[in-house]
Amino acid sequence: MSLFTALIASIRRDEEGQGLAEYALILALIAIVAIIALIFLGTQVSTILSKVGASV
Repeated sequence: MSLFTALIASIRRDEEGQGLAEYALILALIAIVAIIALIFLGTQVSTILSKVGASV
């Protein structure tokens, strides 16, 4: 019976590790999209922020 419980416990640990890896991949994808957006829109955002700063 203890062999069976040990097997169930090892399966649970594997699923938790898999979930953590999936969250890490999602976070990496979000970071990549944010970096690409900043590269393409960075000059426009900088211009807008400069205008707001100058008007204050």
